[in-house]
Amino acid sequence: MKIVISDEAFTWFKKEMDVEPGQYIRFYARYGGSSPFHEAFSLGMNRETPNDLSVETIVNGVHFYIEKDDEWFFNEHDLYVVVDSKVDEISYEYMKN
Repeated sequence: MKIVISDEAFTWFKKEMDVEPGQYIRFYARYGGSSPFHEAFSLGMNRETPNDLSVETIVNGVHFYIEKDDEWFFNEHDLYVVVDSKVDEISYEYMKN
């Protein structure tokens, strides 16, 4: 499993979340909403230091990661983080690895 952050998504994180090198962004399974794999669960994100890191991608010094406890959510798919240009918001795509 891997995390891919598009250039547009990284720009969004800098603008909307004021991320700086050395900071961490966690992607995690949260109760509520839906996803392609799990009804009643969706993907959340927040700025948080890892406890039990599973997957990490570093872009310009910013760490994007998933904890081991959240691996189940991705159903053996890679996470691609992009921007939906229609609403200027982060969007997620899942690709079988």
